[in-house]
Amino acid sequence: MVPETQPENRSGTAPLTPPEATAPLPLDAYPPAQVAAIVESVGVKKAELPIVQTAMLGLLAGAFIAFGAMFYSLTITGSTLGFGPTRLLGGVAFSLGLVLVVVAGAELFTGNNLIVMAWVSGKITLKQVFRNWGIVYLANAFGAAGCAVLFFLAGGSGLGGGALGETTVRIAEAKAALSLSEAFFLGILCNTLVCMAVWLCMAAREVVSKVFAIVFPISAFVALGFEHSVANFYFFSMGTLAGGEFGFGASTANLTAVTLGNVLGGGSVALVYWICYLQRAE
Repeated sequence: MVPETQPENRSGTAPLTPPEATAPLPLDAYPPAQVAAIVESVGVKKAELPIVQTAMLGLLAGAFIAFGAMFYSLTITGSTLGFGPTRLLGGVAFSLGLVLVVVAGAELFTGNNLIVMAWVSGKITLKQVFRNWGIVYLANAFGAAGCAVLFFLAGGSGLGGGALGETTVRIAEAKAALSLSEAFFLGILCNTLVCMAVWLCMAAREVVSKVFAIVFPISAFVALGFEHSVANFYFFSMGTLAGGEFGFGASTANLTAVTLGNVLGGGSVALVYWICYLQRAE
């Protein structure tokens, strides 16, 4: 029997296909230490992104989170499943927002709190951190509020005979009624899970794994009632348009406390993993 031989190139000596090209693609998740290096590298790229590109991607992220908030509101409206199951199902629906941000590509303020890792590594300056956060935060706010206006003009609050609008008003009023301390701590808890979702996505190698990595942490934060600053821009905007009575001052106070909590929660995730995997021995 003649043994099989690999195809030869024109010189008649070396095989055309290197052995590694025929090996199966790796499917295992990246290990945590490698994820930390990826997050650090991505943080540097985000900090160096041009202003126009950062702003446009920020608008997209705000709109994506608004779509998730719309889907959440619709899903829980009229549900008879009970408190827990309804919140869980709503959380799964809300996951749409971060799926769009991660897979389609956008700049989300809460996820970008992870660039703290690049800062503590000395790869970017504090000025670059605040530049990114400032541009992205404002763009997210405009994107989320703009989607609320478009949805309202399209008659979205009238879905279900006006039931969707009533649900959104109740959500916004409940958020506005939170004390500053409650909003702050709920913001910390929220962005801890959001940044963990982003972290898990960095470990995944393909789209399906990224989606599954997102759904559980995001469903948890929504079901538990944690506070997300960008989502709140949508809820307060839509709640106001739908006739909510909570006032500009109450919504502003909530957004301020939640935003600070989000920064602390997301920044803590970055700092802890930097200490565990990237801190250089002195």
